[in-house]
Amino acid sequence: MSENQNIEWKENWRDEYLKWICGFANAAGGKIYIGTDDNGRVVGVADAKKLLEDIPNKVRDVLGIMVDVNLLEENGLQYIEIDVPPYSNPINYKGQYHYRSGSTKQELKGAALNRFIMQKTGRHWDEFPIERAKAEDLSESALNRFRKEAARSGRVDEGVLNDTTGHLLQDLRLIDDAGHLNRAAVLLFHPDPERYVFGAYIKIGFFRDDKGNLEFQDEIHGALMEQVDKAMDLIKTKYLIYRISYEGISRRETPQFPVEAIRESLMNAIAHKDYASGVPIQISVFPDHITFWNSGQLPEDWTTDRLFESHPSAPYNPIIANTFFRSGDIESWGRGYKRILEAVSAYKLLPPKLEMISGLMITYYTDVRSQLLAQRVDERYIPVIEYASKNGRVTNSDVQHILGVSKPTASRILQQMNGWLEMQGKVGKGTYYVPKWLTNVSQV
Repeated sequence: MSENQNIEWKENWRDEYLKWICGFANAAGGKIYIGTDDNGRVVGVADAKKLLEDIPNKVRDVLGIMVDVNLLEENGLQYIEIDVPPYSNPINYKGQYHYRSGSTKQELKGAALNRFIMQKTGRHWDEFPIERAKAEDLSESALNRFRKEAARSGRVDEGVLNDTTGHLLQDLRLIDDAGHLNRAAVLLFHPDPERYVFGAYIKIGFFRDDKGNLEFQDEIHGALMEQVDKAMDLIKTKYLIYRISYEGISRRETPQFPVEAIRESLMNAIAHKDYASGVPIQISVFPDHITFWNSGQLPEDWTTDRLFESHPSAPYNPIIANTFFRSGDIESWGRGYKRILEAVSAYKLLPPKLEMISGLMITYYTDVRSQLLAQRVDERYIPVIEYASKNGRVTNSDVQHILGVSKPTASRILQQMNGWLEMQGKVGKGTYYVPKWLTNVSQV
Protein backbone atom coordinates (compact mmCIF):
# COMPACT_ATOMS: atom_id res chain seq x y z
CA MET A 1 0.00 0.00 0.00
CA SER A 2 1.30 3.48 -0.86
CA GLU A 3 0.60 6.86 0.69
CA ASN A 4 -2.63 8.27 -0.70
CA GLN A 5 -5.53 10.59 0.05
CA ASN A 6 -6.18 8.84 3.37
CA ILE A 7 -2.82 7.36 4.49
CA GLU A 8 0.39 8.99 5.77
CA TRP A 9 3.48 7.21 7.16
CA LYS A 10 5.95 8.75 9.61
CA GLU A 11 8.92 7.18 11.46
CA ASN A 12 8.73 9.39 14.54
CA TRP A 13 6.24 11.83 16.03
CA ARG A 14 6.83 15.55 15.64
CA ASP A 15 4.43 18.23 16.81
CA GLU A 16 4.39 19.68 13.28
CA TYR A 17 2.40 16.60 12.25
CA LEU A 18 -0.58 18.33 13.82
CA LYS A 19 -0.71 20.12 10.45
CA TRP A 20 -1.24 16.76 8.73
CA ILE A 21 -4.03 15.91 11.18
CA CYS A 22 -5.58 19.30 10.41
CA GLY A 23 -5.35 18.51 6.68
CA PHE A 24 -7.10 15.16 7.08
CA ALA A 25 -9.82 16.69 9.26
CA ASN A 26 -10.53 19.34 6.62
CA ALA A 27 -10.64 16.77 3.79
CA ALA A 28 -12.08 13.25 3.84
CA GLY A 29 -10.34 12.07 7.00
CA GLY A 30 -7.45 9.62 7.10
CA LYS A 31 -4.87 7.75 9.14
CA ILE A 32 -1.32 8.60 10.15
CA TYR A 33 0.97 5.76 11.20
CA ILE A 34 3.86 6.66 13.52
CA GLY A 35 6.68 4.10 13.49
CA THR A 36 6.63 3.22 9.78
CA ASP A 37 9.06 4.08 6.99
CA ASP A 38 8.25 5.72 3.65
CA ASN A 39 7.21 2.35 2.21
CA GLY A 40 4.79 1.57 5.03
CA ARG A 41 7.06 -1.04 6.63
CA VAL A 42 6.81 -1.07 10.44
CA VAL A 43 10.09 0.01 12.07
CA GLY A 44 8.68 0.63 15.54
CA VAL A 45 8.58 3.64 17.84
CA ALA A 46 10.26 3.72 21.26
CA ASP A 47 7.86 5.91 23.20
CA ALA A 48 4.57 4.40 21.97
CA LYS A 49 2.75 4.36 25.34
CA LYS A 50 3.67 7.98 26.09
CA LEU A 51 2.43 9.04 22.63
CA LEU A 52 -0.90 7.35 23.37
CA GLU A 53 -1.46 10.05 26.00
CA ASP A 54 0.37 13.02 24.47
CA ILE A 55 -1.06 12.99 20.94
CA PRO A 56 -4.79 13.15 21.83
CA ASN A 57 -4.09 15.98 24.29
CA LYS A 58 -2.08 18.01 21.77
CA VAL A 59 -4.72 17.50 19.06
CA ARG A 60 -7.44 18.64 21.46
CA ASP A 61 -5.51 21.67 22.75
CA VAL A 62 -4.17 22.93 19.39
CA LEU A 63 -6.85 21.87 16.89
CA GLY A 64 -9.89 21.60 19.14
CA ILE A 65 -10.91 18.19 17.79
CA MET A 66 -10.85 14.57 18.90
CA VAL A 67 -9.03 11.72 17.17
CA ASP A 68 -8.61 8.03 17.92
CA VAL A 69 -5.03 7.02 18.79
CA ASN A 70 -4.39 3.28 18.79
CA LEU A 71 -1.38 1.16 19.77
CA LEU A 72 -0.60 -1.51 17.17
CA GLU A 73 2.06 -4.20 17.01
CA GLU A 74 3.70 -6.13 14.19
CA ASN A 75 6.60 -8.61 14.47
CA GLY A 76 7.22 -7.46 18.04
CA LEU A 77 7.43 -3.78 17.01
CA GLN A 78 4.97 -1.24 18.39
CA TYR A 79 3.61 1.62 16.30
CA ILE A 80 0.85 4.20 16.54
CA GLU A 81 -2.27 4.66 14.42
CA ILE A 82 -3.92 8.10 14.48
CA ASP A 83 -7.40 7.83 13.01
CA VAL A 84 -8.69 11.27 11.96
CA PRO A 85 -12.40 11.64 11.07
CA PRO A 86 -13.55 14.30 8.58
CA TYR A 87 -15.04 17.43 10.14
CA SER A 88 -17.91 19.42 8.67
CA ASN A 89 -16.61 22.69 10.10
CA PRO A 90 -13.24 24.28 9.13
CA ILE A 91 -10.32 23.22 11.37
CA ASN A 92 -7.27 25.44 11.74
CA TYR A 93 -3.76 24.93 13.09
CA LYS A 94 -2.67 28.16 14.84
CA GLY A 95 -4.66 30.21 12.31
CA GLN A 96 -3.51 28.16 9.31
CA TYR A 97 -5.90 25.99 7.29
CA HIS A 98 -4.36 22.82 5.91
CA TYR A 99 -5.96 20.40 3.48
CA ARG A 100 -5.12 16.88 2.32
CA SER A 101 -5.12 16.56 -1.48
CA GLY A 102 -3.91 13.30 -3.01
CA SER A 103 -0.81 12.29 -1.03
CA THR A 104 0.21 15.86 -0.19
CA LYS A 105 -0.72 18.44 2.42
CA GLN A 106 -1.45 21.97 1.27
CA GLU A 107 -1.91 25.18 3.21
CA LEU A 108 -4.95 27.00 1.88
CA LYS A 109 -4.58 30.71 1.20
CA GLY A 110 -6.32 33.48 -0.71
CA ALA A 111 -9.10 32.43 -3.09
CA ALA A 112 -8.59 28.73 -2.32
CA LEU A 113 -9.12 29.41 1.39
CA ASN A 114 -12.23 31.48 0.67
CA ARG A 115 -13.70 28.64 -1.42
CA PHE A 116 -12.90 26.14 1.30
CA ILE A 117 -14.49 28.21 4.09
CA MET A 118 -17.63 28.79 2.04
CA GLN A 119 -17.87 25.10 1.16
CA LYS A 120 -17.53 24.06 4.81
CA THR A 121 -20.11 26.60 5.95
CA GLY A 122 -22.55 25.63 3.20
CA ARG A 123 -22.45 29.00 1.45
CA HIS A 124 -21.55 30.00 -2.09
CA TRP A 125 -19.71 33.02 -3.43
CA ASP A 126 -22.59 34.25 -5.56
CA GLU A 127 -25.05 34.57 -2.65
CA PHE A 128 -23.15 37.26 -0.69
CA PRO A 129 -24.74 40.74 -0.77
CA ILE A 130 -23.24 43.86 -2.35
CA GLU A 131 -24.72 46.65 -0.29
CA ARG A 132 -23.69 49.43 -2.68
CA ALA A 133 -25.72 47.97 -5.57
CA LYS A 134 -29.37 48.94 -5.94
CA ALA A 135 -32.21 47.29 -7.85
CA GLU A 136 -32.91 50.50 -9.78
CA ASP A 137 -29.36 50.34 -11.18
CA LEU A 138 -30.03 47.07 -13.02
CA SER A 139 -30.30 46.93 -16.80
CA GLU A 140 -33.87 47.00 -18.12
CA SER A 141 -32.78 45.30 -21.34
CA ALA A 142 -31.13 42.46 -19.40
CA LEU A 143 -34.22 42.01 -17.23
CA ASN A 144 -36.48 42.09 -20.30
CA ARG A 145 -34.30 39.49 -21.97
CA PHE A 146 -34.77 37.22 -18.95
CA ARG A 147 -38.54 37.78 -18.90
CA LYS A 148 -38.81 36.98 -22.60
CA GLU A 149 -36.72 33.79 -22.44
CA ALA A 150 -38.28 32.63 -19.16
CA ALA A 151 -41.77 33.02 -20.64
CA ARG A 152 -40.67 30.87 -23.56
CA SER A 153 -39.12 28.22 -21.28
CA GLY A 154 -42.18 28.07 -19.01
CA ARG A 155 -39.95 27.76 -15.94
CA VAL A 156 -41.18 30.92 -14.20
CA ASP A 157 -44.77 31.61 -13.21
CA GLU A 158 -46.41 34.11 -15.57
CA GLY A 159 -47.58 36.18 -12.60
CA VAL A 160 -44.01 36.55 -11.36
CA LEU A 161 -42.77 37.62 -14.80
CA ASN A 162 -45.46 40.30 -15.00
CA ASP A 163 -44.88 41.51 -11.43
CA THR A 164 -42.43 44.19 -10.29
CA THR A 165 -38.68 43.80 -10.69
CA GLY A 166 -38.37 43.57 -6.91
CA HIS A 167 -40.71 40.58 -6.72
CA LEU A 168 -38.96 38.92 -9.66
CA LEU A 169 -35.58 39.33 -7.95
CA GLN A 170 -37.01 37.88 -4.73
CA ASP A 171 -38.37 34.87 -6.61
CA LEU A 172 -34.91 34.28 -8.12
CA ARG A 173 -33.20 34.65 -4.70
CA LEU A 174 -31.25 37.66 -5.98
CA ILE A 175 -32.22 40.15 -3.27
CA ASP A 176 -32.61 39.87 0.51
CA ASP A 177 -35.34 41.21 2.78
CA ALA A 178 -33.34 44.39 3.39
CA GLY A 179 -33.25 45.12 -0.34
CA HIS A 180 -29.57 44.22 -0.83
CA LEU A 181 -28.67 42.66 -4.16
CA ASN A 182 -26.31 39.71 -4.04
CA ARG A 183 -23.32 39.10 -6.30
CA ALA A 184 -25.37 36.91 -8.63
CA ALA A 185 -27.88 39.73 -9.25
CA VAL A 186 -25.14 42.23 -10.06
CA LEU A 187 -23.38 39.86 -12.43
CA LEU A 188 -26.57 38.79 -14.19
CA PHE A 189 -28.35 42.11 -14.59
CA HIS A 190 -26.11 45.10 -13.88
CA PRO A 191 -25.03 47.00 -17.05
CA ASP A 192 -21.47 47.25 -15.67
CA PRO A 193 -20.85 44.35 -13.25
CA GLU A 194 -17.10 45.00 -13.44
CA ARG A 195 -17.63 47.96 -11.09
CA TYR A 196 -18.19 45.32 -8.41
CA VAL A 197 -16.58 42.12 -9.76
CA PHE A 198 -13.30 42.50 -11.62
CA GLY A 199 -12.84 40.40 -14.75
CA ALA A 200 -16.55 39.68 -15.35
CA TYR A 201 -16.30 39.70 -19.14
CA ILE A 202 -15.39 37.50 -22.11
CA LYS A 203 -12.33 37.70 -24.38
CA ILE A 204 -12.42 36.14 -27.85
CA GLY A 205 -9.40 35.94 -30.12
CA PHE A 206 -8.58 34.40 -33.50
CA PHE A 207 -5.08 32.92 -33.77
CA ARG A 208 -3.37 32.12 -37.03
CA ASP A 209 -1.47 29.19 -35.49
CA ASP A 210 -0.57 27.49 -32.21
CA LYS A 211 2.40 29.83 -31.72
CA GLY A 212 0.12 32.55 -30.41
CA ASN A 213 0.00 34.78 -33.48
CA LEU A 214 -3.17 36.77 -32.80
CA GLU A 215 -5.04 38.03 -35.87
CA PHE A 216 -7.91 39.88 -34.18
CA GLN A 217 -9.86 39.90 -30.91
CA ASP A 218 -12.99 41.18 -29.19
CA GLU A 219 -14.24 41.71 -25.64
CA ILE A 220 -17.83 41.30 -24.47
CA HIS A 221 -18.84 43.34 -21.43
CA GLY A 222 -22.10 44.07 -19.64
CA ALA A 223 -24.69 41.95 -17.83
CA LEU A 224 -24.12 38.19 -18.05
CA MET A 225 -27.71 37.81 -19.21
CA GLU A 226 -26.77 39.79 -22.33
CA GLN A 227 -23.18 38.58 -22.72
CA VAL A 228 -24.63 35.22 -23.76
CA ASP A 229 -26.28 36.48 -26.95
CA LYS A 230 -23.56 39.01 -27.76
CA ALA A 231 -20.83 36.36 -27.56
CA MET A 232 -22.76 33.79 -29.60
CA ASP A 233 -23.63 36.31 -32.30
CA LEU A 234 -19.99 37.38 -32.52
CA ILE A 235 -18.69 33.81 -32.67
CA LYS A 236 -21.16 32.82 -35.39
CA THR A 237 -20.74 35.91 -37.57
CA LYS A 238 -17.05 36.71 -37.16
CA TYR A 239 -15.13 33.68 -35.90
CA LEU A 240 -16.66 30.55 -37.44
CA ILE A 241 -15.89 29.36 -40.95
CA TYR A 242 -18.82 27.96 -42.94
CA ARG A 243 -18.69 25.19 -45.48
CA ILE A 244 -20.94 25.84 -48.51
CA SER A 245 -22.90 22.95 -50.03
CA TYR A 246 -26.00 22.56 -52.16
CA GLU A 247 -29.03 20.32 -52.01
CA GLY A 248 -30.60 20.77 -55.41
CA ILE A 249 -30.86 24.52 -55.80
CA SER A 250 -30.83 25.15 -52.02
CA ARG A 251 -27.64 26.57 -50.56
CA ARG A 252 -26.50 25.27 -47.16
CA GLU A 253 -23.88 26.80 -44.87
CA THR A 254 -22.44 24.48 -42.22
CA PRO A 255 -20.13 25.90 -39.51
CA GLN A 256 -16.90 24.01 -38.84
CA PHE A 257 -17.96 23.41 -35.21
CA PRO A 258 -21.43 22.30 -34.00
CA VAL A 259 -23.16 25.47 -32.82
CA GLU A 260 -25.20 23.62 -30.19
CA ALA A 261 -22.02 22.38 -28.50
CA ILE A 262 -20.36 25.79 -28.77
CA ARG A 263 -23.32 27.47 -27.07
CA GLU A 264 -23.42 24.84 -24.33
CA SER A 265 -19.73 25.39 -23.58
CA LEU A 266 -20.22 29.13 -23.54
CA MET A 267 -23.10 28.79 -21.07
CA ASN A 268 -21.09 26.41 -18.88
CA ALA A 269 -18.21 28.90 -18.79
CA ILE A 270 -20.49 31.79 -17.82
CA ALA A 271 -22.56 29.90 -15.24
CA HIS A 272 -19.76 27.96 -13.54
CA LYS A 273 -16.82 30.37 -13.65
CA ASP A 274 -15.04 31.27 -10.41
CA TYR A 275 -15.76 34.99 -10.53
CA ALA A 276 -13.62 35.63 -7.45
CA SER A 277 -10.55 34.92 -9.61
CA GLY A 278 -10.85 38.24 -11.46
CA VAL A 279 -9.87 36.54 -14.74
CA PRO A 280 -12.16 36.82 -17.79
CA ILE A 281 -13.52 33.87 -19.75
CA GLN A 282 -11.21 33.25 -22.71
CA ILE A 283 -12.29 31.80 -26.06
CA SER A 284 -9.46 31.06 -28.48
CA VAL A 285 -10.31 30.25 -32.10
CA PHE A 286 -7.79 28.54 -34.40
CA PRO A 287 -8.13 27.28 -38.00
CA ASP A 288 -8.67 23.69 -36.79
CA HIS A 289 -9.89 24.02 -33.19
CA ILE A 290 -11.60 26.28 -30.66
CA THR A 291 -11.05 26.37 -26.89
CA PHE A 292 -13.21 27.69 -24.05
CA TRP A 293 -11.44 28.40 -20.76
CA ASN A 294 -12.83 29.63 -17.46
CA SER A 295 -11.41 29.70 -13.96
CA GLY A 296 -14.07 27.39 -12.54
CA GLN A 297 -13.33 24.33 -10.44
CA LEU A 298 -14.79 20.84 -10.47
CA PRO A 299 -16.56 19.52 -7.36
CA GLU A 300 -14.24 17.77 -4.91
CA ASP A 301 -13.13 14.29 -6.02
CA TRP A 302 -14.45 14.85 -9.58
CA THR A 303 -12.29 14.41 -12.66
CA THR A 304 -12.94 15.72 -16.17
CA ASP A 305 -13.95 12.17 -17.21
CA ARG A 306 -16.90 12.40 -14.78
CA LEU A 307 -18.44 15.18 -16.87
CA PHE A 308 -19.01 12.83 -19.81
CA GLU A 309 -20.61 10.22 -17.55
CA SER A 310 -23.98 10.32 -15.86
CA HIS A 311 -23.59 12.80 -13.01
CA PRO A 312 -25.69 15.02 -10.76
CA SER A 313 -25.92 18.75 -11.24
CA ALA A 314 -23.37 20.48 -8.97
CA PRO A 315 -23.17 24.12 -10.12
CA TYR A 316 -20.26 26.23 -8.89
CA ASN A 317 -22.57 29.28 -8.71
CA PRO A 318 -26.00 27.85 -7.79
CA ILE A 319 -27.93 31.14 -7.92
CA ILE A 320 -26.46 32.19 -11.27
CA ALA A 321 -27.03 28.69 -12.66
CA ASN A 322 -30.61 28.63 -11.38
CA THR A 323 -31.39 31.96 -13.08
CA PHE A 324 -30.04 30.70 -16.39
CA PHE A 325 -32.01 27.49 -15.91
CA ARG A 326 -35.20 29.45 -15.31
CA SER A 327 -34.56 31.46 -18.48
CA GLY A 328 -34.10 28.22 -20.43
CA ASP A 329 -30.45 28.93 -21.28
CA ILE A 330 -29.11 25.84 -19.51
CA GLU A 331 -30.39 22.47 -18.39
CA SER A 332 -30.24 21.13 -14.86
CA TRP A 333 -29.44 17.61 -13.68
CA GLY A 334 -26.01 17.59 -15.33
CA ARG A 335 -27.39 17.06 -18.85
CA GLY A 336 -25.33 19.77 -20.55
CA TYR A 337 -22.50 17.44 -21.52
CA LYS A 338 -24.97 14.93 -22.95
CA ARG A 339 -26.09 17.67 -25.33
CA ILE A 340 -22.45 18.32 -26.24
CA LEU A 341 -21.88 14.63 -26.99
CA GLU A 342 -25.01 14.50 -29.13
CA ALA A 343 -23.94 17.59 -31.10
CA VAL A 344 -20.39 16.41 -31.84
CA SER A 345 -21.62 12.89 -32.67
CA ALA A 346 -24.00 14.37 -35.27
CA TYR A 347 -20.92 16.06 -36.79
CA LYS A 348 -19.07 12.71 -36.82
CA LEU A 349 -16.47 14.19 -34.45
CA LEU A 350 -14.81 12.95 -31.29
CA PRO A 351 -15.87 14.30 -27.89
CA PRO A 352 -14.09 17.56 -27.07
CA LYS A 353 -10.91 17.44 -25.03
CA LEU A 354 -11.35 18.42 -21.37
CA GLU A 355 -8.45 19.61 -19.22
CA MET A 356 -7.94 21.33 -15.88
CA ILE A 357 -5.37 24.09 -16.49
CA SER A 358 -5.84 26.62 -13.65
CA GLY A 359 -9.50 26.21 -14.55
CA LEU A 360 -11.57 24.16 -16.97
CA MET A 361 -10.61 24.12 -20.67
CA ILE A 362 -12.68 22.42 -23.35
CA THR A 363 -11.37 22.09 -26.91
CA TYR A 364 -13.30 21.21 -30.09
CA TYR A 365 -11.56 20.16 -33.30
CA THR A 366 -12.77 20.52 -36.87
CA ASP A 367 -11.92 16.92 -37.74
CA VAL A 368 -11.00 13.64 -36.09
CA ARG A 369 -7.44 13.49 -37.47
CA SER A 370 -6.48 16.90 -36.10
CA GLN A 371 -7.70 15.97 -32.66
CA LEU A 372 -5.97 12.60 -32.61
CA LEU A 373 -2.68 14.12 -33.77
CA ALA A 374 -2.98 16.80 -31.07
CA GLN A 375 -3.51 14.03 -28.49
CA ARG A 376 -0.49 12.14 -29.88
CA VAL A 377 -2.45 8.99 -30.65
CA ASP A 378 -0.51 6.22 -32.44
CA GLU A 379 -0.85 7.09 -36.12
CA ARG A 380 -1.72 3.47 -36.97
CA TYR A 381 -4.95 3.89 -35.08
CA ILE A 382 -6.03 7.18 -36.63
CA PRO A 383 -7.62 5.88 -39.88
CA VAL A 384 -9.44 3.19 -37.90
CA ILE A 385 -10.86 5.72 -35.43
CA GLU A 386 -11.78 8.04 -38.31
CA TYR A 387 -13.66 5.22 -40.03
CA ALA A 388 -15.45 4.20 -36.82
CA SER A 389 -16.40 7.81 -36.10
CA LYS A 390 -17.80 8.33 -39.60
CA ASN A 391 -19.66 5.03 -39.86
CA GLY A 392 -20.55 4.37 -36.21
CA ARG A 393 -18.80 1.00 -36.23
CA VAL A 394 -15.80 -0.91 -37.57
CA THR A 395 -15.14 -4.63 -38.14
CA ASN A 396 -12.03 -6.77 -38.39
CA SER A 397 -12.50 -6.89 -42.15
CA ASP A 398 -12.69 -3.09 -42.26
CA VAL A 399 -9.38 -2.82 -40.38
CA GLN A 400 -7.75 -5.30 -42.75
CA HIS A 401 -8.83 -3.18 -45.71
CA ILE A 402 -8.03 0.20 -44.11
CA LEU A 403 -4.52 -0.73 -42.96
CA GLY A 404 -3.67 -3.48 -45.46
CA VAL A 405 -2.96 -6.04 -42.71
CA SER A 406 -3.84 -9.66 -42.02
CA LYS A 407 -6.79 -10.80 -39.96
CA PRO A 408 -4.65 -11.72 -36.89
CA THR A 409 -2.90 -8.34 -37.04
CA ALA A 410 -6.25 -6.55 -37.33
CA SER A 411 -7.49 -8.48 -34.27
CA ARG A 412 -4.43 -7.46 -32.30
CA ILE A 413 -4.84 -3.80 -33.28
CA LEU A 414 -8.51 -3.83 -32.27
CA GLN A 415 -7.59 -5.29 -28.88
CA GLN A 416 -5.02 -2.54 -28.39
CA MET A 417 -7.70 0.06 -29.12
CA ASN A 418 -9.98 -0.88 -26.22
CA GLY A 419 -9.60 2.66 -24.89
CA TRP A 420 -11.35 3.92 -28.04
CA LEU A 421 -13.55 1.06 -29.23
CA GLU A 422 -15.99 -1.27 -27.50
CA MET A 423 -16.67 -4.77 -28.83
CA GLN A 424 -20.24 -5.75 -29.66
CA GLY A 425 -21.56 -9.24 -30.37
CA LYS A 426 -19.98 -12.62 -29.68
CA VAL A 427 -16.39 -13.35 -30.63
CA GLY A 428 -16.20 -14.82 -34.13
CA LYS A 429 -19.91 -14.32 -34.83
CA GLY A 430 -20.55 -10.99 -36.40
CA THR A 431 -18.33 -9.13 -33.98
CA TYR A 432 -17.98 -5.40 -34.54
CA TYR A 433 -16.63 -2.45 -32.61
CA VAL A 434 -18.34 0.84 -31.82
CA PRO A 435 -16.73 4.09 -30.62
CA LYS A 436 -16.98 4.31 -26.82
CA TRP A 437 -17.99 7.95 -26.99
CA LEU A 438 -21.10 7.02 -28.98
CA THR A 439 -22.20 4.53 -26.30
CA ASN A 440 -21.70 7.30 -23.73
CA VAL A 441 -24.28 9.47 -25.52
CA SER A 442 -27.06 7.05 -24.65
CA GLN A 443 -25.78 6.51 -21.10
CA VAL A 444 -25.26 10.10 -19.94
